[in-house]
Amino acid sequence: MPRLLGVDIPNEKRIDIALTYIYGVGPAVARKVLRELAIDVATRAKDLKDDEVANLASHLEKNYPVEGALRRLTMQNITRLKEIQCYRGLRHRRGLPVRGQRTRSNSRSRKGPRKTVANKKILRK
Repeated sequence: MPRLLGVDIPNEKRIDIALTYIYGVGPAVARKVLRELAIDVATRAKDLKDDEVANLASHLEKNYPVEGALRRLTMQNITRLKEIQCYRGLRHRRGLPVRGQRTRSNSRSRKGPRKTVANKKILRK
């Protein structure tokens, strides 16, 4: 199993699909990188030579923010939004949807499981 940038990529998959297991590399970037390095898209990950793996790793690390650097950059951006107390930063801080989605009936994945509140009993006079 080849190891690129600290990630084990699957042996049996084509290299363009296997590269997408790296955080920050999608299908378009994977194809572009393979085209630039003249590696055949149909090659299986297990069939890559050691120098090709090294070229892939160095090219990705030099030209694209991937893995740890990209995660760090994303966290810095969110922290900056929180610090300047803009609307998006407040939504991140409160754990609510950031991009304008409705919250009355949806957004359970962002808000977490329901917290049921009991009804107050009406006092009769």
